[in-house]
Amino acid sequence: MKSEKDYTDAFSPRSIISLVTLIVFIGILIWLSFNVHIPEPAVLREMIQGYGWAGWLVFIGITALIAITPIPVTIPALVAGSLYGVIAGSLFSFTGILIGSWIGYWLARFTGQNLTFKLLGRHGPTVKKYLSNAGFLAMCTARLMPGLPYWPVNYGAGALGVSQSAFLSATFIASIPGQVSLVALGAFAVNQSLFNGIVLVTAWITVLVSTWISYRYWRKMRN
Repeated sequence: MKSEKDYTDAFSPRSIISLVTLIVFIGILIWLSFNVHIPEPAVLREMIQGYGWAGWLVFIGITALIAITPIPVTIPALVAGSLYGVIAGSLFSFTGILIGSWIGYWLARFTGQNLTFKLLGRHGPTVKKYLSNAGFLAMCTARLMPGLPYWPVNYGAGALGVSQSAFLSATFIASIPGQVSLVALGAFAVNQSLFNGIVLVTAWITVLVSTWISYRYWRKMRN
């Protein structure tokens, strides 16, 4: 039988708020997954350009929204490169990713560990393996590991109580190579300049080396 304390905890304001937040959040994710489809790069470019000078703000908002859903962030990053070039495009894309990741982190903090990991589904065990008692280096490893999307890392970090400073600093540093590599690819597609080519090659080499180092670190810590 449940004790009186368990019964009280189950109906505490925090538990009720967490449950309501999760229900609303799951509803939003389901709606986005079935009703929001990322348009082709050319269509997205035209849509953002339609907002004139405020297009970059719209782009950051779209990227942040995508970062809290299971929708991949690849297409917005490519569009950023084709629209704004390597430097500005990387800045706008990276800003959107950082904002969206931070929102996902706090959503998980509000909903709690048990409910969040039900939402993560098949990604749950992998995230728990990487982020249980995680610090800065473990967060960087999770960010850089191939096959692990942004959104489960965001929610897992919040649910498992990773400190906000470790989460934000690791997200800031570890997301740079991937974002720059995608933005540079978009920029090179519309302008095959030497500068864009150098940035593209350098960024992808950095991604591969960082991934290899993070994987070796994870293997060492696991052993």
